[in-house]
Amino acid sequence: MDFTVDHSILLLSILLVIGVLTAKFSTRLGVPSLVLFIIVGMVVSHYIYFDNALLTQGFGILALIIILFDGGVQTKWKDVKRVVRPSVSLATFGVLITTVLTGVLAKYILGVTWLEGFLFGAIVGSTDAAAVFSVLGTQNIRQKLNSTLEAESGSNDPMAIFLTVSIIELIQHPDSPILSLILNFFWQMGIGLVLGLVLGKASVWIINQINLDSSGLYPVLTLSLAALTYGISTFVEASGLLAVYVMAVVVGNADLTYRHTIVRFNEGFAWMMQILMFILLGLLVFPNQLLDIIWQGILLSLLLMFVARPLGVFLSMMFAKYSSKEKLFISWAGLKGAVPIVLATYPMMAGLENSTLIFNVVFFVVLTSALLQGATIAPLAKFLNLSQGEKETVPHSLELVSMGKTKNEMIELKLVEHADISGKSLEELHLPEDILVTAVIRDDKLLTPRGNTQIFAGDTLYILISKRKRDKVKAFFQKNTSDGDEKEGKSS
Repeated sequence: MDFTVDHSILLLSILLVIGVLTAKFSTRLGVPSLVLFIIVGMVVSHYIYFDNALLTQGFGILALIIILFDGGVQTKWKDVKRVVRPSVSLATFGVLITTVLTGVLAKYILGVTWLEGFLFGAIVGSTDAAAVFSVLGTQNIRQKLNSTLEAESGSNDPMAIFLTVSIIELIQHPDSPILSLILNFFWQMGIGLVLGLVLGKASVWIINQINLDSSGLYPVLTLSLAALTYGISTFVEASGLLAVYVMAVVVGNADLTYRHTIVRFNEGFAWMMQILMFILLGLLVFPNQLLDIIWQGILLSLLLMFVARPLGVFLSMMFAKYSSKEKLFISWAGLKGAVPIVLATYPMMAGLENSTLIFNVVFFVVLTSALLQGATIAPLAKFLNLSQGEKETVPHSLELVSMGKTKNEMIELKLVEHADISGKSLEELHLPEDILVTAVIRDDKLLTPRGNTQIFAGDTLYILISKRKRDKVKAFFQKNTSDGDEKEGKSS
């Protein structure tokens, strides 16, 4: 027993180290990290036999809860609220249209029944939050498009899950009333949304009111509340993933104590779960079986990317104020990832006749989607003039540790070109006493500011302010600084 446990820990640690190193080199290779994670799993599958679909499904759902929570917490509502309608349309009508079109294609290409074809369409009909958050995090596309894609990927998983479960129900019980399925859809989405809002508000109150002995317990508390949100929602047969995402957006946009600690912990934990999830999914597939469906997989992948998804996007966004170039980009950025593969385990658990075929084709579609679409998102954005240039990275990072509830916060502002205050010293700005510039980053150097320190265009300023004066400070710097990349943290 000890031998098995020790070697399991050794194997797990090796896989995590490989996963972290893979993530580092994926950007240089121009390949999404999730593809390399899956390949690592496929390589390991040659030495380890693994076919536990139930374990994969359970771990996949747990990982999605954490990934969606992390994505939701870092989602800025001020950006998302402007694209709620098109995002919801994409997450519902867009997924439905893509499901139907892909289902028709799968029926003839795979030679399955109509319901099995639509089941395949439902499984691959949604975009994947883990894949989208991962890829977009390294790109610098227009904020409108970035927010639309993130909101869509965070909210369309429930639609795909509902369609998948409903079609499996129809396959197993052909006499199931359609009306009850439609009513169930509105119940799942409606109650999931309400529970997400209510439990999000409750979570903010709990986090801010409770006084824990260690700051390290606050991230554990927030993840526990996210899992509780999922559990309560599924208990009343509502959409757990939708509730978690909405709850996370509420928490992330609230005035939260220990925000920096919570966000950093969740981000690291989400990365770990993402690495393990994709490696586990790679373990579940048998590479030799993919060779048997290679032409069907390639054909369905291409038709999904170039026909079904674009039609779903253009039809569902027919009345949205987006240009054809923007719709085309959204169509191409519909990345597939862990969600379709996790959903592909549902037919296997249900014991459907063609479940293995469906799983293998879904896996092939995900792999080709991530390789082809994920690797070409940046070039396409530049080609369509939708890119905002290279994404800037700050050469230094200030680690801010909150010692508890505080009335202050740290904000980061960057001086734009030709700023009016460029060349002036800090004392010439006549800032109030409760507004303190604590650090200046210039030319890869971290400077300690003093009264006679001059600031120039391109400088990044870290400013300690009172929360109640945040709007006034932003207004003061608005005409001189860009707030697009503003980052927040808690002060000491």
